[in-house]
Amino acid sequence: MSAPRAGFPSSSPVTVSITRNVDPERVPDVTRWVQAGVRLASTWPGFLGSGWVRTSAGSREWHMLYRFQDAATLDAWDTSAQRAEWLETGTGLVEDRQVRRRTGIEGWFDTPTAALDLRAMQAGQGEARPPRWKQAVSIWLGFFPVNLAFTLLAVAFIPGWDDLWTLAKVLVTTLVLTPIMAYWVLPLVTRMLRPWLTAPSKSRRA
Repeated sequence: MSAPRAGFPSSSPVTVSITRNVDPERVPDVTRWVQAGVRLASTWPGFLGSGWVRTSAGSREWHMLYRFQDAATLDAWDTSAQRAEWLETGTGLVEDRQVRRRTGIEGWFDTPTAALDLRAMQAGQGEARPPRWKQAVSIWLGFFPVNLAFTLLAVAFIPGWDDLWTLAKVLVTTLVLTPIMAYWVLPLVTRMLRPWLTAPSKSRRA
């Protein structure tokens, strides 16, 4: 399991998705190799789970997923000697085609485990990520009441708030509300809306 290093918020879980080409005749060998990697990664601090699927019985394409609690623990695994030794044992078995990390805003809409991603890939639907309009609705549902409450409190308790320049009011509001949204409100909203966010669309159900 390999991934390019990138700068992400240190407190956000990071999900790595890998697409690999596998010779169908080497499936038993690759299966043992992947299982060995999962067992090794599971002993690493911050490991949150993993899984893999094939699009069909004879497919050369495997989709593999794993998650760590933050970028620091993921990078520790990525740069470890143990992982390098494990990758070396897979030389000639697999060929990496695509590696992606997901966190940040899209990470708010990740499922807590890889289960939904795996089910979606088995159904040929790609990653189980809510459509953009659902993400936008979820963010608005969290931002509107928080922004309204802050505005009312600022008017009531901060002397001279209405007399401040618009730029100053917007600056203070965003500085206060951004961490509140990122660390408390959005995680709460996405947990509450999880069934709706991850529900398949009509076209996928069909």
